[in-house]
Amino acid sequence: MANSSITAAQGFEAAGISCGIKQSGHLDLGLISCPTGAMAAAVFTTNRITSPAVDVCRDHAGGSGRVKAVIANSGNANACTGRSGRKDALAMCRETALHLDGQTEEVLPASTGIIGKPLPMSKVRQGIGVAARTLSPSAKAGLQFARAIMTTDTRPKQAVRRFTVSGRDITVAGTIKGAGMIGPNMATTLCFLTTDLAMHQSLLGRALRTAVGASLNKLTVDGHQSTNDTAILLASGLAGNRASTAQQPAYRCFVAALVSLCDDLTRQMALDAEGATRMFKVVVTGAASQREAARGARAVAGYDLVKCAVHGADPNWGRILCAIGSAGVQLRLDRLTCKLDKLTVFRRGGPCKFDIKEARRIISRKEHTIFIELGVGSHRDFCYGVDLSEEYVAINADYHT
Repeated sequence: MANSSITAAQGFEAAGISCGIKQSGHLDLGLISCPTGAMAAAVFTTNRITSPAVDVCRDHAGGSGRVKAVIANSGNANACTGRSGRKDALAMCRETALHLDGQTEEVLPASTGIIGKPLPMSKVRQGIGVAARTLSPSAKAGLQFARAIMTTDTRPKQAVRRFTVSGRDITVAGTIKGAGMIGPNMATTLCFLTTDLAMHQSLLGRALRTAVGASLNKLTVDGHQSTNDTAILLASGLAGNRASTAQQPAYRCFVAALVSLCDDLTRQMALDAEGATRMFKVVVTGAASQREAARGARAVAGYDLVKCAVHGADPNWGRILCAIGSAGVQLRLDRLTCKLDKLTVFRRGGPCKFDIKEARRIISRKEHTIFIELGVGSHRDFCYGVDLSEEYVAINADYHT
């Protein structure tokens, strides 16, 4: 079976182990290594309260862009931990670099989990040594890494894309975690992406921002973001191509593959969201601007009453119209139209007859799409949402305890 983990791209090794951060004994420390060095780009949470892991990662990724490893832990966010939190994030990098014959600045840290608790650094240091000794380019090692970054996720999430440019086989691979506190952008998400394509750092960053903007930033579970959101893209350059420019086919193919990969990971994340039983996509068309289309789509996807209706497979289009009308976007009521997949439930400002049973069947599927035509322009955008269940409340009522 082909490798679909982050080690699928040439030049990468991974490990995932348990070092004792989680009381459950589940995997909680992951390591990605690129012995030859990789170019790196990263994007982070827009929350004004950030984990020291985010701050240190931003500093290191903003340097030469050349890194040798990523060290990530779950079960503890190392957030709101004062000055000691930054010392611990740097210590994770320093310890990793020591085991991999690199420099502290060549290691990117990431953390996720409970806020406000100091990391058990003696366990972390020991775990980093174990992880470094068990590094492997195997699919199993990549899967172990994917498991090691999980918190309330119920399953690991991985994806891979392959394409050929100028006779060179290129691989793009990734893994992601996240199940709650998702929205407005990249929330409670750790995303790690690898490729063997050779590319200049500036273009690598541009490609990552494009992909994240079209995927991770298009999902809302509960409208909140965390202190730790991080997406990292590493490029080993071992595919043997000449470093791509923006005008070359290799770059365009890479961006298309990266967007497809990140969309795949985002959808996996949505279908594993806390308490979720199904997901839906809201597509807004006919908007006055791109910003208004995005704003309208997110307003509907994040509206609790729409989410509850989806959970109950209730074709209550009135809630959809209420949400879009409250979004503060321009619309023409006499042109406003709403569809559930291909089934029109509201047409040009008025209700229309439709098959209720068919509407329920559509909503009860694992995935469906809500289309809304605003009738004032030519712009469109979308947002992914998930249903709201009793289990979501139970998970978050007991999360800390």
